[in-house]
Amino acid sequence: MKTVAVIQSNYIPWKGYFDIIHDVDTFIFYDDVQFTKNSWRNRNKIKSSNGTNWISIPVGTDLNRLICEVAISDRRWQEKHWKTIEQFYKKTSYFKLYKDFFSEIYLDQTWENLSELNQHLVKRISTELLGIKTKFEDSRSYQSHGTKTDRLVEVLTKAGANIYLSGPAAESYMNENLLRENGIILKYKNYAGYPEYPQLYPPFQHDVSIIDLLFNVGPETPYYIWGWREK
Repeated sequence: MKTVAVIQSNYIPWKGYFDIIHDVDTFIFYDDVQFTKNSWRNRNKIKSSNGTNWISIPVGTDLNRLICEVAISDRRWQEKHWKTIEQFYKKTSYFKLYKDFFSEIYLDQTWENLSELNQHLVKRISTELLGIKTKFEDSRSYQSHGTKTDRLVEVLTKAGANIYLSGPAAESYMNENLLRENGIILKYKNYAGYPEYPQLYPPFQHDVSIIDLLFNVGPETPYYIWGWREK
């Protein structure tokens, strides 16, 4: 049985995103779909001494674009984001361990496309920092057609999926019957039960970028995402 997830790329996403990646055989970035404003595609949250801070990549407000078409024209955000991350995480236990990994991405490379940046970050964090063995693909390679669930089913079928793992937010609009008719079992990821970890600037919050977890617990990060379920 082959388990597949099909999800839009997010900017330094939270731990639940990587939990899904860990649970599937193939993770497909779904970036040839509509870009949405004020979404996780170009922003995320970090902890700061003033509470939770949004860090956003400036990409304009044009909604007539697919995610893979979103250009990044102003490079100044890269240094700004890195300085913000450094400011609020330099006192964490594992900032020095990951400093070079992230500073190289922010300061030594120039990113001109949102999808390319997001996918690069997700794949490298998954494989190099979390030890995930999942295969990564891009939905554009399947040349799918149609809209919503019809198109999703086409991608899943071409990918050879038997099980589709979806985030819980999709339950309100997912056409489960169409998936079933095509021989695909639908499962929803359960994000409940994540253990808290040592986090700067209380109160504790789960819904922040993966970098918060990495900088605070380092090599123990996989335990706080999926390892705790195996105890």
